[in-house]
Amino acid sequence: MLRPRIIPVLLVHKGGLVKTVRFGDPKYVGDPINAIRIFNEKEVDELMVADIDATVQGREPNYELIQNLAAECRMPLCYAGGVKTPEQIEKIIALGVEKVALSSTATQNIKVISEAARRVGNQSVVVVMDVKKTGLFKKYEICTHNGSRRTGLDPAEFARAMESSGAGEIVVNSIDNDGEMNGYDMELVAKVYGAVRLPITVMGGAGSLKDIEGLFNRFGIIGAAAGSYFVFKGKYRAVLINYPSCAEKDIVVRASLQV
Repeated sequence: MLRPRIIPVLLVHKGGLVKTVRFGDPKYVGDPINAIRIFNEKEVDELMVADIDATVQGREPNYELIQNLAAECRMPLCYAGGVKTPEQIEKIIALGVEKVALSSTATQNIKVISEAARRVGNQSVVVVMDVKKTGLFKKYEICTHNGSRRTGLDPAEFARAMESSGAGEIVVNSIDNDGEMNGYDMELVAKVYGAVRLPITVMGGAGSLKDIEGLFNRFGIIGAAAGSYFVFKGKYRAVLINYPSCAEKDIVVRASLQV
């Protein structure tokens, strides 16, 4: 049975682990491998690792890094960054990664999604939509290349297209809320949630367990992803990798199963 998931997101920049605010001002917070070891001990539901340099630099995924991450990781792992072809997706899955996420490639070549789903299965193909409000009327729009390129695509319409093409999961990431730790963009979530039947994971804005609880209470079985919340502690944002205890998680998840 599909259950709500609480998912730490690790951003890799210049080989190190960083956290951003609105996709800018990356702050170094540690080593990715060490972070994974800590999350192993905390028995997290799932982990997502995104290389935020690969697409911007126009290079392939760092397969050596991915292999090292997968070898260390004891929970389901999703990788994102620089993925352009079904062959690359197959190679990454063969390294021990459960899911591969695509963003800019999905907006440019929808056939990659359907072919990848055919080769590795729908459950392993994830589409990430980085969304921000743009223009005079502040409409939601998908942006790529770390938020620097506008696509003109509406997130709900694009999510439906990705579902039809064979994607197994949609990740909705609010650029405007990234790193702010003031809560998720519930309006954006509702827009996409109502458009598809696929599993959805939400990123951008979580600053407390209550934010995650609120997401679960409103939408039920959904993925709650966060970066800052799992690597910072206190109002001064001291670096401290953390994750809800089993008891805390059970309380939050239990209410969502009744939605």
